[in-house]
Amino acid sequence: MRFETTEGAGASRRPFALPALASGDDAESPVHVAGKRGCGRLDGPSDDELVAAVASGDEAACRELMDRHLPRVTALARRILGNRADAEDVAQEVFLRVWTHAERWEPGRAQFGTWLHRVAANLCLDRLRKNRGGTEDIDAIPEPASEEPGPDRQLEQNELAARVEAALQALPERQRTAIVLSHYQGLTNIEAAEILEITVEAVESLLSRARRQLRSSLATEKGDLLRSRKVSA
Repeated sequence: MRFETTEGAGASRRPFALPALASGDDAESPVHVAGKRGCGRLDGPSDDELVAAVASGDEAACRELMDRHLPRVTALARRILGNRADAEDVAQEVFLRVWTHAERWEPGRAQFGTWLHRVAANLCLDRLRKNRGGTEDIDAIPEPASEEPGPDRQLEQNELAARVEAALQALPERQRTAIVLSHYQGLTNIEAAEILEITVEAVESLLSRARRQLRSSLATEKGDLLRSRKVSA
């Protein structure tokens, strides 16, 4: 049995003060995080071993899991929700569930990181539903340059980032989640399908529709931006 994703048994475990969220969690790109997805690290215990330690009340093990996974969980939530404060709340909730439900984890049923993504994505979608009452290619977004750009280049990068973020937030919830998992988190379609609990074909369909809408939105935004620059010139 995997962790439950709803409140229930285990809630009586003694409280655990989660460490403060680290800043700069959104800076990681798929290129930089591609090697972080396994069950553990070469220089320490596996995630499964740490979860077993958490089940026995080991707070240091829980903090180690947070050190490994908190930045990516927070980045995922911020991309889906478009709000850092809400993203931090979701990340805190995810790791509170790790602390309270660790004894329910069964190694080998899934990768721990995949489960974390699933819980975070579901919590984000739940929040969006409650709050409701959702020619540049997303795959061609440039990575940050290795050297500090000049003022003009920085302004262009900031404008591009703002337009991409606005277009991303305008996507329907499921399409946005699929794009975040695939592009920003660097997960495979198989992993995204497991997290979203849909077929790989359904993930591919979500990604196709999302990218088509992003291209259209960004092309329109680019045209408006160029026209405004000509008027002000």
